[in-house]
Amino acid sequence: MVVGIGNGIGIGIGESRDLMTQLVKMGAGADGGGGSRNTSPMGRRVGSRNVSPSKQKSIKTKPRGLDEETIAKFPKSPQPDVQMEDDIWAMLPEDLLNEILARIPPFMIFRLRSVCKRWNSILLDSAFLQFHSQVPSHGPCLLTFYKNPVNSQTQSPQCSIFSLPLKQWFRIPFTFLPQWAICLIGSSGGLVCFSGLDGSTFKTLICNPLTQTYQILPLMHYNHQRQLTMVVDRSQHTFKIIAANDLYGDRSLPTEVYDSRIGQWSVNQTMPAVNLCSSKMAFCDSRLYLETLSPIGLMVYKVDTGFWEHVPAKFPRSLLDGYLVAGVKKRLFLVGRVGVYSTIQSMRIWELDHGKVMWVEITRMPPRYCRGLLRLSSERFECFGHDNLILFTSWNQGKCLLYDVDKKVWSWVAGCGIHLYSGQVCFYEPRFDAFI
Repeated sequence: MVVGIGNGIGIGIGESRDLMTQLVKMGAGADGGGGSRNTSPMGRRVGSRNVSPSKQKSIKTKPRGLDEETIAKFPKSPQPDVQMEDDIWAMLPEDLLNEILARIPPFMIFRLRSVCKRWNSILLDSAFLQFHSQVPSHGPCLLTFYKNPVNSQTQSPQCSIFSLPLKQWFRIPFTFLPQWAICLIGSSGGLVCFSGLDGSTFKTLICNPLTQTYQILPLMHYNHQRQLTMVVDRSQHTFKIIAANDLYGDRSLPTEVYDSRIGQWSVNQTMPAVNLCSSKMAFCDSRLYLETLSPIGLMVYKVDTGFWEHVPAKFPRSLLDGYLVAGVKKRLFLVGRVGVYSTIQSMRIWELDHGKVMWVEITRMPPRYCRGLLRLSSERFECFGHDNLILFTSWNQGKCLLYDVDKKVWSWVAGCGIHLYSGQVCFYEPRFDAFI
């Protein structure tokens, strides 16, 4: 289910009281979880059976197109709402109200803004933003950027966000961006990076989808389509954009870095002549990693020094396609299929041993998940990472598979089909205090 969060939602007086009642419950039950629990009215199923938790029944269902079985449980019936007096809310201290609102899932704020004028201007309130910056993050989300494939007359970009804690899709208006031929680069610290051609000029922009603000960056010294990656320092409210080699590998260009503190690009060392085997990059521990075939191993760009160096980490045997994925702190993962294209393959995950400079296998994708993700051996897949979460996407099958490295758990992400067939996806952390 996709829920719109535009500003044009009308809410009556009775519904406003219900929302405020739920707000009190959520504020009172929050203990620093940053809105990780779905306690909103939208998260409850209406008309569910009143079954005691000790007598909950479990049923087995098999989704169409999937081989594995999942367990579904009937939730408890919702408790009746307790009506609150309006006078109590009118006397609620400002700091307490801001602390409660700061703990609400960010996507719900858009609905609450229509309650009153005071809440409608909440995103401009510095006190609320201060509270919001101090509470834990809502949790990882998936951001998909695509064009509507259903209605051919509607070709404006669409943006949907899947909240992993809430297990729910939200649609965000995305008409505030310039009408270029833009593509999604990535996200970090609540900001999202896009690049594209404005006519024949290659441009880069940064935006915050929640606050609907964006900034077009100055042109690079060497204006060509480049491989880009973004990193955000939330403590300093700054970000950097690293432009590596030419997107198509036709030119050898100096590495350029945009620093938001000075508002301009700096030119650094040109990456040594190498034969890149993947266009995907991973930023880990203040270093940018790329895979190379000649010389075999990794090319590493150190942001603090501005120089490249080669790491001779040999790839696993019979590796068909590999993706670098950054983990927490210094953890760097390699994800890829092993085998030959004409035979059954296995999907595996390795971790780089920095001391021994070698890849160590940590797990393999179970066969039933591999068959559900890739029906044919030649199908293409993408791989992304956030902390110690690894996401697998299949455009042909329209599916997303999530792996938690710490918990060693595989799980499907529901409702990805329409968002993957004609779109792009990345991890996203919703933040109102991500300033540009």
